[in-house]
Amino acid sequence: MKRLRQRGQLCRSGPAALFADPKQFGKLLRRLHLRRWVVDAKAPFGGPMQVLRYLGRYTHRIAISNHRLIAFDGERVSFQWKDYAHGSAQKIMLLAATEFLRRFFLHVLPKGFVRIRHFGFLANRFRTQSLAECRRLLAVSAPALTAPCEQIAKWHCPRCGAPMERGRAFTAAELLRLCPVLDSS
Repeated sequence: MKRLRQRGQLCRSGPAALFADPKQFGKLLRRLHLRRWVVDAKAPFGGPMQVLRYLGRYTHRIAISNHRLIAFDGERVSFQWKDYAHGSAQKIMLLAATEFLRRFFLHVLPKGFVRIRHFGFLANRFRTQSLAECRRLLAVSAPALTAPCEQIAKWHCPRCGAPMERGRAFTAAELLRLCPVLDSS
């Protein structure tokens, strides 16, 4: 950190602006020297796409959807799962009901928490700028764009097949008032 600061390569803006002052920077270094540092460096994931796929399974979906549940005999639960290590092969797992519930509740958020859709550089507000900056830092060009669709896909009525039109949009507060108990499965 000292060398980076001497070369002018240490960030001195935002939260780190405090350390532009030599006295404050010295205090920081003294505090860091009092601690014993342990660095655990592991091999990275197989690449950025693998990281995104891994995190994507845990950010916005429920723990297990009903269509994956196959059977329950009173003691054991069988359900379908994807084995990503073997080409996304569909497999069936059989677990004791207590073990299934233990694993399921590892994914249930405490009251007041919500699942995130995207976080960090994929957060909606700065996604375009963040991805451009990531590509610049990684020296990677943007992927080639596909030809735009000529017709926008519409929902169709499951009964008559006619195109459906969007009605009134509800706020989260209105939905909670109208449907106090929402089942996400």
